[in-house]
Amino acid sequence: MTVTYEDAKQQLLDAIVIHVPFDGWSEASFRAAVSDCDMDDTLARAICPRGAVDLALAFHARGDAAMVEKLNTTDLSALKYRDRIATAVRFRLEAVSDKELVRRGMTLFSLPSNAADGAKALWQTCDLIWDTLGDTSDDVNWYTKRATLSGVYSSTLLYWLGDDSPDHQKTWEFLDRRISDVMQIEKIKAQVNGNPLFKPFLAVPNWLAGQVKPPLKMRADLPGMLNPRK
Repeated sequence: MTVTYEDAKQQLLDAIVIHVPFDGWSEASFRAAVSDCDMDDTLARAICPRGAVDLALAFHARGDAAMVEKLNTTDLSALKYRDRIATAVRFRLEAVSDKELVRRGMTLFSLPSNAADGAKALWQTCDLIWDTLGDTSDDVNWYTKRATLSGVYSSTLLYWLGDDSPDHQKTWEFLDRRISDVMQIEKIKAQVNGNPLFKPFLAVPNWLAGQVKPPLKMRADLPGMLNPRK
């Protein structure tokens, strides 16, 4: 049977998670995983040029995929939108089998050389949540939704790592409070935008915001674009 590139990468990932709690997402863990898989070092380096960093990102992507699968197979129709967001965040955290893998990952991505990868992984998680829940925004709200959720998710993640309450109940209460805070901000924004006294001052900022578009999916590395003038 032919082993694909992705199959080999997942094999390495399955092998390295045994070593990460002890040695972190490190070169030592990567070498141990390669040895456990009885894989040629040259092939392993071709699959993961940055070694454990690539596998840490693969581990994060695996959690994202598990979250999306659970969201797609769960009936959320009876939930308010804020509760759907909370459920998605909960599903993402529950996809983690061992907190130590995440702790070690946060150490890895706190390094300056890996910080951009960590930020991108966080953004992709929040983007997946909004996309899976059916977000159709195509203006500056595309960015603000994901940026706001990134703040909610990252703070909840930190709380969850230190939470030893039964079934992480304190974490879910913390998450609910964070989302409530965001909803209050959105309520204030709506009141300001609806106030006729502020309309003259908001006309230009709102027009500019309306020209901002989300990045094209086939080139998701772009920061955004402006509508061409007709």
